[in-house]
Amino acid sequence: MRKRERLRKSFSHAWSGVKAAIQAERNMRIHVLMAAIVVIAAIIFKISKIEWLILLITIGIVLSLEMINTAIERVVDLATDEYHPLAKAAKDIAAGAVFLFAFISIIIGVVIFIPHLVHFFKYSLHFW
Repeated sequence: MRKRERLRKSFSHAWSGVKAAIQAERNMRIHVLMAAIVVIAAIIFKISKIEWLILLITIGIVLSLEMINTAIERVVDLATDEYHPLAKAAKDIAAGAVFLFAFISIIIGVVIFIPHLVHFFKYSLHFW
């Protein structure tokens, strides 16, 4: 198989993983929806390049962590059908990683958007 074909297949498999996570995982759909809302807000408020970079990195990390969490859950489920405290711990820790960064991402979003919202409302109130 040629290098280009292998590379194309690699990207195809990766995209299949993204689609599978979105289709199968409710939390992934929630994260994608929130990301879309944030991107629309960023466009509306015309945020700076640095703010865009911070938001895109934040969105990428949240979505990636959710996919890693999903992968860990699937592997644990594949490994055992029985309850095991280590299996539970692995799943809980992976979910906790997503939760922790999702919480941090909310703080990042607030720090970025509050000044834009204040400016918007200040201008809107001043206009009336």
